[in-house]
Amino acid sequence: MRIATFNIENLDVPSVGSRDPSIAERAKILRPQLERLQADILCLQEVHGQDDPDGGPRALFALAELLQGTRYEGWEMRSTTLKNKPDVERFRNLVTIVRPGYVFEEAREVIHEFAPPPQYNVVTDNDPDRTRAIRWDRPMLYTRINTGTEELHVINVHYKSKRPTPISGQGPTDFKWATPAGWAEGFFLSSMKRVGAALETRIFVDSLLAADENAKIIILGDFNAEIYEVPMMALRGEVADTGNPEHNALTLYACEESVPQDARFTLYHHGRRNMLDHILVSRAMITRYEGTEIHNEIVRDESIAFASDDKFPSSDHAPVVSKFGQDMLLS
Repeated sequence: MRIATFNIENLDVPSVGSRDPSIAERAKILRPQLERLQADILCLQEVHGQDDPDGGPRALFALAELLQGTRYEGWEMRSTTLKNKPDVERFRNLVTIVRPGYVFEEAREVIHEFAPPPQYNVVTDNDPDRTRAIRWDRPMLYTRINTGTEELHVINVHYKSKRPTPISGQGPTDFKWATPAGWAEGFFLSSMKRVGAALETRIFVDSLLAADENAKIIILGDFNAEIYEVPMMALRGEVADTGNPEHNALTLYACEESVPQDARFTLYHHGRRNMLDHILVSRAMITRYEGTEIHNEIVRDESIAFASDDKFPSSDHAPVVSKFGQDMLLS
């Protein structure tokens, strides 16, 4: 069984007059990347929704066009949606796709269910009422999948980027911030959202393991954090950090740790290699873990000058895929 994650970067139908590449142009590069994954479960991030010209619900039309002619065409999928509506979100949906024979037993979004929005007094805001509820930018997409032989808990995530959160009176305006302190606080707010979302994911995982200590859990997606940064440390729950050996069974394993260090990256930023996309698994999955691939051969640094999307129609992220064999405890 192969499980993959791919931030496909703003998959959309470009507007008239836009310099952004068309779906047909992007598909020339993206389809071979998707086929190479040979995934049985594929989790995508940054899949935009498009309005239905016939007046129906907003749907993932661009994704459907991209998947035409690939192994994933017609496969069952679940995605984030607008609250209490059939429409998908306009931007940055999470999508989980499964091969024929796999069944979604449950699919739901989780946000502020286990961790309410913290209240924070914004100190650089010009508004006299500075108290804000700091909400995460996106929910996690939880799916419980029956493969025919087992049940998997798959959590697809896309945490807040490191781009500073806008602050009234501070910016950014024309990509400029009014003060360094305003920029710093915007950066801090984004950090709160990222760590807070990781905390909620960890609490949710603990609830699954409390119900079944042998639960087979996979958390994957764009975490916008390196393995040594706070969101990832919070998720992994290493005994070296908690100091409590009784929690060994709750530790999550980062699959990329079996990949050689010099190949362990999914994105370039100003020339620096970053590993922001991860696959984490519970201990019940480790008995059958066989290895991880990071398909980063064609990733380019889109943070440099003049690196527009029309020059790089693929994605600025590399996909990651982990392989799991038959459960050794059952063989």
